[in-house]
Amino acid sequence: MELNLDTIKKAQENIKKVVRKTPLFYTSTFSNKCNCNIYLKCENKQKTGAFKLRGAYNKLVNLTDEQKKRGVIASSAGNHAQGVAYAATAFNVKSTIVMPETAPLAKVKATRGYGAEVIQSGQVYDDCYAKAVEVQKETGATFINPFNDIDVMAGQGTIALEVLEELPEADCIIVPIGGGGLISGIATAAKSIKPSIKIIGVQPEIIASSKASIEKGEVVTLPGAKSLADGISVSTPGDKCFEYIKKYVDEIVTISEDEIAYGMFELMERNKLIAEGAGASPLAALLAGKIKGMEGKNVVALVSGGNVDIATTAKIIERELVLLKRRIRFSVELQDKEGTLGTLISEIGKMGGNVVTVRQNNNWNEKGLDFADVLFEVTVPSEEHGDQIKNKLKESGYKLGSYKCI
Repeated sequence: MELNLDTIKKAQENIKKVVRKTPLFYTSTFSNKCNCNIYLKCENKQKTGAFKLRGAYNKLVNLTDEQKKRGVIASSAGNHAQGVAYAATAFNVKSTIVMPETAPLAKVKATRGYGAEVIQSGQVYDDCYAKAVEVQKETGATFINPFNDIDVMAGQGTIALEVLEELPEADCIIVPIGGGGLISGIATAAKSIKPSIKIIGVQPEIIASSKASIEKGEVVTLPGAKSLADGISVSTPGDKCFEYIKKYVDEIVTISEDEIAYGMFELMERNKLIAEGAGASPLAALLAGKIKGMEGKNVVALVSGGNVDIATTAKIIERELVLLKRRIRFSVELQDKEGTLGTLISEIGKMGGNVVTVRQNNNWNEKGLDFADVLFEVTVPSEEHGDQIKNKLKESGYKLGSYKCI
């Protein structure tokens, strides 16, 4: 079977009663930052929290009764797992999913919640794929590849149909790329409808296997690496996908782990959207200036999924606040007597700082037992505001120092 506009339109019919038509909205904040018209296609609002349900459900529709009887098995970092589990349960088919030991807990719990048996094995996708192949040989279950499958690619391609139905004037769609199934489907559909549209893939620079494959002209395998964008941490792109990537994808750019984290943070703060690393990658690439020639163009950034551990989200928020100097850290030398600490905390509050951590060094400093170094963490609206607070404290006679862990 060939991947083409007809197979993608058929997939849209197959999945339309189950899959949501997800929001596509204009964001003035990021448009102004990037000097182009940016629209976010929010597949993080899809059932199961990611686009993968589209391809998984289309694959289940196309299985024979005999294949369904034997059950299905898949390997996944998380989103394909949930999509397959949901789709299999909808068809009353037994599902087994092999996930990496490093998969976010939220994805593991959700996959079990959708009715699948979960086996955790290895550190990255390629490790759990090998385990899934082993289990498939033992059980005879039908293997559902997360990307290297025409039915799966066709299901993912329905995203492009929705985008161009709602925004026919789109000039570019930016897509996360790992194994290549998502971008293959989107690129095939979009280019078939509008040949002038640009399709750009975004991949973590620490495991840019699709970019390396395009540059070499053949499928390349890179050493496994764990990116914050775990959903696109794939060592080897699919060979079927690669043919469509070569034909339809205009460019693949790479982004750093810091850029991915910043993209996640910005989506949370400015658009109130929770996105996993892969989902934030297209916007991250735009914010990092990695995508050229889009001035004044209509650009769709695909937010492919939102399945991220809440603990990871909390770490990213704290990290970015520190990097942006909106969470400042400093020590203050205080006389160790009643009321001095309370007075200082009150003064910081009056200046607009929110004291989140106070820790007093139990060891005396060089001045002896009557003085102590107190460590502060304070959140502020901006870097400039933080500087103002520290300067005013110094002007008031306080001795400030660096934040040294004790």
